[in-house]
Amino acid sequence: MRSKALVQPPRLVPGNRIALVAPAGPVLERDDLTRAQELCRALDYEPVLGQNAYKRYGYLAGTDDERLSDLNAAFQDPAIDAVWCIRGGYGSLRLLDRVDFAAIARRPKALIGFSDITTLLNAVTRCTGVVTFHGPVARAAMPGFSRRHFSRVLTVPQPAARLDRLDSPEQVPASQGRIVTLTGGTAEGPLIGGNLTLLHCLVGTPYFPEFDGALLFLEDVGEDLYRVDRILAHFRTLGILRHLAGAIIGRFTQMDRATSDGALGFDEVLATYFGPLGVPVAYGFPIGHIEAQWTLPLGIRARLDANAGELELLEAAVR
Repeated sequence: MRSKALVQPPRLVPGNRIALVAPAGPVLERDDLTRAQELCRALDYEPVLGQNAYKRYGYLAGTDDERLSDLNAAFQDPAIDAVWCIRGGYGSLRLLDRVDFAAIARRPKALIGFSDITTLLNAVTRCTGVVTFHGPVARAAMPGFSRRHFSRVLTVPQPAARLDRLDSPEQVPASQGRIVTLTGGTAEGPLIGGNLTLLHCLVGTPYFPEFDGALLFLEDVGEDLYRVDRILAHFRTLGILRHLAGAIIGRFTQMDRATSDGALGFDEVLATYFGPLGVPVAYGFPIGHIEAQWTLPLGIRARLDANAGELELLEAAVR
């Protein structure tokens, strides 16, 4: 279930120097960079902006060489304590074959982001064993719920125990819904996952995570339901869902459930592919393109209670 021995990066402490990099889409407004730096300072870290973070090349944050240069420089620099992606978008996949995984293995440090950053997170954990962190990007708002989980996972060298749920009415916008049990039960395993579409892009590469025995978490944005169905059908055809320990389905936002030929419910699609597995599955967790979200460490063992809609981290994510 782990191709490499698991390595926890050093925990974040006040004064740490955090590299802010843009390995995917471009920063559309200078204010995004300002917000990212201000958020770092608000968390008591020193922001170090990538040399090419201001660049733009079409729908990318600079050329592949420019984006890769910032990313590898952050991993190679001993004065940098963690690497925080400014945004997602598209483009991380183009860099994977030239990422300096040897530098990451020599000096592990936290890599943080989500959405398109899914490819980097899974590649780093798969190739080096270093725990990576599916969490807020640096330019985004970080409400108290997100900040609390970010801090619990990245700054405390002990298991974060049960992660808080978005239960109370003041915490949960009506558009976010609640956690719903699809198949009850409890399960344990290492956390893997991220953005469904980007995980699909890793199929057949050396960077695709090991599903057997794992707790798979998924999210996506702007994908029509039939496309989500198609990816899950491909996963089933490949046989990679067969030995999951359980599934933690986050938020699939901006999803059109209908076509000109008709519609299905999201729960119906999930039941088609996860129901026959007979493993615990629940959906609606605070994971994805929402403000209030968890920070989840890839590779760390966790316990899912699908009946209660709860997730518990069983290992420390940092040292």
